[in-house]
Amino acid sequence: MCEYAAKAVSARAREMHRLEDFQHMLDQDGYRSNVGVVLANATGQVLWARRVGGRNAWQFPQGGIDQGETPEQALFRELYEEVGLTPDRVRVLAQTDDWLYYRLPQRMRRKNATPGFVGQKQKWFLLEMLGQDQDVNVAQSAKPEFDQWRWVSYYYPISQIVEFKREVYRRALLQLAAYLPRTD
Repeated sequence: MCEYAAKAVSARAREMHRLEDFQHMLDQDGYRSNVGVVLANATGQVLWARRVGGRNAWQFPQGGIDQGETPEQALFRELYEEVGLTPDRVRVLAQTDDWLYYRLPQRMRRKNATPGFVGQKQKWFLLEMLGQDQDVNVAQSAKPEFDQWRWVSYYYPISQIVEFKREVYRRALLQLAAYLPRTD
């Protein structure tokens, strides 16, 4: 087999393995398990980050739960990968009681990329920032998801997030609000 053909076969095998791993993470209804992170500072503002790609798309850090991972393990892995924060720089204040679901619009699903995938089910966590602003590093990973971040008022993200995630954001923020750090 020539070198190029071997590389193509190898790339295809890696893609099939990735697809199999992703499909193992889907529940029987086609939802991928995911964690969402609401990181609050001492004044009750939350970290709001802009996705790489120039579309001015802002969101909370979030990410999939890998096979064999607990939601808490995924929370700390995603927090480090996406904003460079280690567990000693935050404190977990609360999490949502149940999974919160959203469906990805059909137009946004890649055809045949993951058969059966319809959306995400998320456990949301409220964290208190113990570190300093300079501890946040959105360029932490080799392939960053965000290119900037800022602190915003607690409910601001509900009106700014893409429509299909809006109800999940609203429900998560309402459930977690009672646990916000007090600024009395």
